[in-house]
Order: sequence, then C-alpha cells, then structure tokens
Amino acid sequence: MGKQAACAEKDTKASRNTIQRGLVFEAVKELHNHPTSSEVYDVVARKHPSISRATVYRNLDVLTGKGQVSRVDILHGAARYDANTMPHYHAKCRQCERVFDVDLPYQAGLEAEVEKPRGFVIEGHQIVFQGVCPGCQSQAEGMAVGPAAQA
Repeated sequence: MGKQAACAEKDTKASRNTIQRGLVFEAVKELHNHPTSSEVYDVVARKHPSISRATVYRNLDVLTGKGQVSRVDILHGAARYDANTMPHYHAKCRQCERVFDVDLPYQAGLEAEVEKPRGFVIEGHQIVFQGVCPGCQSQAEGMAVGPAAQA
C-alpha cells in the first residue's frame, strides 16, 4: 500500500463515526466531571468489556481533534476531557482532585495582550484555578467539630 493510500485509509478511519467512538463520547457526557482517559475507559469497559484502552484513548484523540470534546490539560495531573466545548475556565480541587467548570466570562482579548508584545502566535488559552472545593471544605469543617476538636 502506498503512502497516499495509507494516509487516505487513516483519514477514513478517523472520520467515520464508529460505535466505539459513540460509546466514548457518551461516557464523557455522562460523567460530567471532566474525566481522565482512564475514567472514560472504566465506564465504557463496564458496558463493553471487550473494548481496549488503546481504542478508548484513540477515540478521545479523534473526538478532541473534531472539536466534539475538549481536552483540559491540568498541570501535574492527567489530561481531562470535557463535553462542553465552548471556551471556559476550570477550577481544580487540590484535595479531591476533581475539576469543575468556572462561571466566568471567557477573556478572548487575553490572547492579543500576550501575542502582540511578545511575538507569540497564540492559538487559545486555558486557565485552571486551584484551591479547595466546597465539598472538601465542609468535610474538613465536619472533622474539626468532631470529638477530638471538642476535647
């Protein structure tokens, strides 16, 4: 098979909508929690045990490339996937490591502020805030008022 034929076959495989791709997409939407590729695999494998990790990971890459899911890169952590493809920001809890959407207007103008004075060609940006989520805060408060805290 020639190089052009191999590329055409690869493009056809990447562009066709497969059952596996649909399962991966549904898992990302179902999880609502910015899952890692491993978490997506776990959900899909429960329903279809014969699916491989490589198939799930490859389909996440295809879905990302087609703009059907967004990849959220977390510093010092695994990439996460988001079914909400509109530009938006995230917050990561440093205790439970969950990732949440942040209801803050997307600042498209930031790209021009970096691009012009520094000579970069900016293709987009992500901001991930870090802190402690409300669930972990209340859990910590509950522990602080326990028997040991009252002694």
